[in-house]
Amino acid sequence: MKNIHPIDRWCRLVVAIVLAQGGYFWLTGAWQWAAFAGAVVLVVTAGVQFCPLYRLLGVGKAQLSGGKVSPVWRWLGWLALLALLALLVGGSYGSAFFSRKLFLEEFNAMNHFYKQTLFLTGKNERDSAVANWEKMVSGYAVFQRKYSAYQPYVLRDDRQLVSDLQQVAVIMAAVEPLVRDGDLHQAHLDLEKIRPVFQDIFKRNGFSMLAVALVDFHDAMELILEAANAKDAEKVKQLHPMLSDKFKPVELEANDDEIQAIRKNLDALLTLAQAGNLGAMPAQADQLKSSFVKVYLKRG
Repeated sequence: MKNIHPIDRWCRLVVAIVLAQGGYFWLTGAWQWAAFAGAVVLVVTAGVQFCPLYRLLGVGKAQLSGGKVSPVWRWLGWLALLALLALLVGGSYGSAFFSRKLFLEEFNAMNHFYKQTLFLTGKNERDSAVANWEKMVSGYAVFQRKYSAYQPYVLRDDRQLVSDLQQVAVIMAAVEPLVRDGDLHQAHLDLEKIRPVFQDIFKRNGFSMLAVALVDFHDAMELILEAANAKDAEKVKQLHPMLSDKFKPVELEANDDEIQAIRKNLDALLTLAQAGNLGAMPAQADQLKSSFVKVYLKRG
């Protein structure tokens, strides 16, 4: 009755693990259940080494292997099992990490325009405030639509998320006339009401504001790393003030030795650029990246 070759068997288990992890960490609704169902079918057929579809197509183990199955697969089976365990553990950790990171990146992309609008309304600069407001509205609409219909692993147990996202949308709708041609000071005060809603979402789901600040800093850090590796001192000097400003929220959340190491490496890169020491800049960029990664992997 067996018609599945050992290679086919291990491939089925690999795909089953990928489907199970995709369903658990990334998918919701019908797609999630379809992924789980596919994983179960693949595990069962791999376990009994029989595929009904192969039987219907007239495919047997001999055709799949080109002849008798070699005994070497019994020895390689243990290695394949270890590889499957590594995929299970590593894939689960990676999915949890990257689904969290993706959410933070998409939040920060939208939140950037919120922070700019908040700042500009406080400075009473209407034209710039309106320009950032329009970007905030379109960015938030995409963000709200996605995470109202889709809750990945990191947000799966948050029953309040959809209502909180709607609450932010209501606040924004009420503020819009003030931003465009009303009292900018009142618009600033009303926009401040959004911040605690976001903070509550992060607290409920095990995020820290440090994680948000780190991701925001990372996106800008990549620019100065690229300039340093290209030995472009002028670009490094130009980018440093922006990086310094983006790092301040990180320092407000935590300022221990590991955080201070990032600041030290960032400022050391500027010093090298100002001194024209181009040859040392790539190595210093590596130190900056390493100090950031050390913090982000532990606390991001």
